[in-house]
Amino acid sequence: MVGRMADPVGVVLVSHSAALAAGLGELLGELGGGSVPVALAGGRADGGLGTSPDLVERALAEADRGAGVVVLADLGSSVLTTRAVLAERTGAAVPAVLVDAPFVEGAVAAAVAASAGAALAEAVAAAEQARDFRKF
Repeated sequence: MVGRMADPVGVVLVSHSAALAAGLGELLGELGGGSVPVALAGGRADGGLGTSPDLVERALAEADRGAGVVVLADLGSSVLTTRAVLAERTGAAVPAVLVDAPFVEGAVAAAVAASAGAALAEAVAAAEQARDFRKF
């Protein structure tokens, strides 16, 4: 049974598009009841399409409340950028896990699990299981 944790697991959304990340972040805010820290790393620092290591690092710090961070990326180079940033976090006190899951469904599953008090491993597993969700 999952007990309510004092510090919730955070969620980071890494997308090529700031608008895409913001829209999904808005959805997660509603589904998580405002209890799950959701941080965005959408687009490049100059506002264009792409990914930014600096924005990923900032989002990781923003979502970190002490219980770990689930990270979801939308497409190939956002995965590569995120992996590079995570590889540099060797001394990080709080783990961050990049999850191989559908961007929307995985983020929703992770946020819902985190809002119910799931630990990091449980939120990661929920996001990974989203790959099997059927829409009809």
